[in-house]
Amino acid sequence: MLLQLKGKSRRSVKFCRAMRAMSLIELMLVVVILGILASLIFPSFKQQIMISRRGDGISQLLQLKIQQESFRIENNSYASSEQLTLPSSEYYTFSVSDESATTYSLKATAKGSQLEDKSCKVLSLDQSMNKTPIDCFF
Repeated sequence: MLLQLKGKSRRSVKFCRAMRAMSLIELMLVVVILGILASLIFPSFKQQIMISRRGDGISQLLQLKIQQESFRIENNSYASSEQLTLPSSEYYTFSVSDESATTYSLKATAKGSQLEDKSCKVLSLDQSMNKTPIDCFF
C-alpha cells in the first residue's frame, strides 16, 4: 500500500508540474493576444486624439471670429493680427490675413504632432463663415 501511495504522489507531482507549464504557456498566449489587440487599437486611438485637437483649433478659430466681430462693432474695419489676442496652442499657429473694412481670413496652421493630420493641416475661416477644407469642420 505504501508503494501505491508513493506511485500516486509521483504522478500528482508530475501532474502539478505539467499544470504549471501549461499555465505559463497560457500566460504567454494572453500576452501575445494583448499585444496584437494593442497594435490594432493604438492607430485608431491616435486618430481620435488628432480629431480632438482639430476640434480645439476650430474652437479657437470661432473665438477669433467673435473677437473680429466685436472689433468691427467698435471700429470701421476688422482687426489685424496685432490688434487681436491670438491664442497660443501647442498644436496650431493662428493668424489673420486679408483684413479690411469688410473682409478677413482666419487661419490655424498645424504644428508639432498635429502635422500628422494630413488632410487638415491648414484650417481657414472667413467673415462669411466659409470654412476650408470643409470636411475638417464638424
